[in-house]
Amino acid sequence: MDRIRKALDRARKSEPDLAADPHGSLLRSVERLRPVDASTTSKPSTTLPTAIRYTRTKTFSPSLANLESNRIVDVSGSDSAADAFRMLRTQVLQRMLEHDWRSIAVLSPGADEGRTTTAMNLAISLANDQRHTVLLVEFDLKQPIIAKRLGIDADRGADDALRGAAAVEDCLYHPEGFDRFVVMPARTPMEHSSEMLAGPRCRELVAELRARYPDRLLVFDLPPVLGTDDALAFIPLVECALIVVAERTTPRADLLRCMELLRNTPVIGTVLNLSTGARTASG
Repeated sequence: MDRIRKALDRARKSEPDLAADPHGSLLRSVERLRPVDASTTSKPSTTLPTAIRYTRTKTFSPSLANLESNRIVDVSGSDSAADAFRMLRTQVLQRMLEHDWRSIAVLSPGADEGRTTTAMNLAISLANDQRHTVLLVEFDLKQPIIAKRLGIDADRGADDALRGAAAVEDCLYHPEGFDRFVVMPARTPMEHSSEMLAGPRCRELVAELRARYPDRLLVFDLPPVLGTDDALAFIPLVECALIVVAERTTPRADLLRCMELLRNTPVIGTVLNLSTGARTASG
């Protein structure tokens, strides 16, 4: 990551402060929205994965300029954005490990609230914890964007895996410089996507992804909860959720409606995005 960090540091010196950019997707705080039942706990794993050698997974070299322009944070850095995502990672891991959860959905009530950027940076940050490998799965099948943001020339993706048109291992991509991090992007918009996400093939796919590696955490980027029924169709297949809201953008009524629709899913926290004021993280 030293090469990436140095390049990002150089880019930041030549650009305005991202924290002051009202259109940036920088995490400013993490807040508990509802408590999680901690009646059952499990001890976190202390086993480190062995060195990873990718064979079927395609490896690519992401453009540093592309990462910077798409707000992909160098989570090993020392700026406020890196600190924020490390704080988010620690809180998410603590709550997931309490329950032995290995899958999390990143959601937002509406569009343009920073959900996908948060999902990508959270997944990369989780992968920096050497107890885990992380797979980021793009299940926003209406408007897939992750391949473009990471600069992946994808010839197979999550949509192909869901259709049964490609094997899982042919839909995985590893960016060089990001240890223990793999992504399964969607390639093209899919018709009848909610039916696909609620169907038996999707359940089989998620089960396969969970079973492949015991130390793997799955991060699912889902479409807005209030825009379509895609997120609600898929959410029973994950163990917990993280909700992204945007300051001055997300109406309170939308957040409350989102929480009501997710009432059967453990929500482990919220991310306040696009904030212009300094905040602190809270449990």
